Amino acid sequence: MHVQSIDPQDTTVTAAALNPNPAAPAARPPDPLLSAPLLPTLLRFALPNMLAMVATALAAIAETAYVGSFGVASLAGMALVFPLVMLQNMLSAGAMGGGVSSAVSRAFGAGDPARASALAVHAMWIGVAAGSVYMVLMLVFGPALFAALGGQGEALSQAVAYANVAFLGSVFIWLVNTFSSVIRGSGNMKVPSATLLIVAVAQVLIGGALGLGWGPLPRLGMAGVAAGQVVANFLGAAFLLSYLASGRAKVQLRVRSTPLQWPLARDILRVGAVACLSPLQTVLTILILTRLVAHFGTNALAGYGIGTRLEFLLVPIAFAIGVASVPLVGMAIGAGKVARARRAAWTAALLATGLLGVLGLVLAVAPQLWTQHFTTDPEVLAAAALYFHWAGPCYGLFGLGLSLYFSSLGAGKAFGPVMAGTVRLVLVAVGGAALAWAQTPPWTIYALVAFAMAAYGLSTVLAVRMTSWGVER
Repeated sequence: MHVQSIDPQDTTVTAAALNPNPAAPAARPPDPLLSAPLLPTLLRFALPNMLAMVATALAAIAETAYVGSFGVASLAGMALVFPLVMLQNMLSAGAMGGGVSSAVSRAFGAGDPARASALAVHAMWIGVAAGSVYMVLMLVFGPALFAALGGQGEALSQAVAYANVAFLGSVFIWLVNTFSSVIRGSGNMKVPSATLLIVAVAQVLIGGALGLGWGPLPRLGMAGVAAGQVVANFLGAAFLLSYLASGRAKVQLRVRSTPLQWPLARDILRVGAVACLSPLQTVLTILILTRLVAHFGTNALAGYGIGTRLEFLLVPIAFAIGVASVPLVGMAIGAGKVARARRAAWTAALLATGLLGVLGLVLAVAPQLWTQHFTTDPEVLAAAALYFHWAGPCYGLFGLGLSLYFSSLGAGKAFGPVMAGTVRLVLVAVGGAALAWAQTPPWTIYALVAFAMAAYGLSTVLAVRMTSWGVER
């Protein structure tokens, strides 16, 4: 057998001799996340995400409190537009963002950081395109949609005033969440979480200053509150762009030197595009219920808006835990460690179920802990309390389904959890139509909400158990 000798002084042949197959990348050490203990790592990843989500929740509370000071009509208007604001966040951070994190983490798991960096550039352009489309759709069709949901009079005017400013910043929101997803896919939770925390604080301060007219600033009302969100996300997107382009991140954003390639975009879209059906289903479910509740009047609609605002915040809380599992699941799948990927998914699901379950039970017993921050109107408070009495006990199962949804994105297997969301949507649509036809009281609608949440969580468990995540290598 012939053995090639290597002259240590001849640097021109050393690399080729050490890697006899130039087409194959040189062997790289496995990522530490492929062997790290699962529960401690999940907790370590989830904590910064949780802090960022708490800040986001506080920003939502502050924003709704600002709106509440404008009157019941403004609260009702916010109830009309808020589902579409949150839809944008769920699409960009949870769905398409999950597809981005999944693709990046699988590339690292397979030992290919160059592919991960190329995926980051493709993710950025997907975010720009999606944000632009969302902005145009909402500015053109938003008023008609709010009216179709039952908005009328002053409530509709307030919804339009907020939406016309908020959706001007759609591209910034998509970029903040896209860049955050890229960084999370590499296993770094601290930078995106710290950025989102600062964005939330900036949103509270700027929105309050412009909406309420602090100091010498004019009182811009709903438009000013919405402007806080736009400015804060612009600043967050600019910072994350500079961070990824600076060379400090594990992923390198090289926009000019990375040609666009369909296979890389497809790697993101095959997970992210399917996953986008889930938040669409969630928001469509809420819109159907909003239309049903609007039949009972403005006070009932305002109370339901307070309740559903928390439900939308459950998504980020479950996101904080579920997204912590994405790099663990994705890297394990990329390395062929399917059993480890599943253990990470179920561990995260148990954490989310416990946290949201406790939160739901507390609010079912004491809804005023949440509702008193938004209004003192007794009829509005009663409507919100009725919602929490029924929906609260099922929050745990809702969190179970959401966490497994995010973990499935990490595995590149979004279809099953999306179908579970379809089960929830069908139950609400068919059941809601039947209740509306029978002219039943409001509590029956909230009971339907609870039943649909439980069905979603259990259906997601079944879907994940039945879906193959690949073959152990």
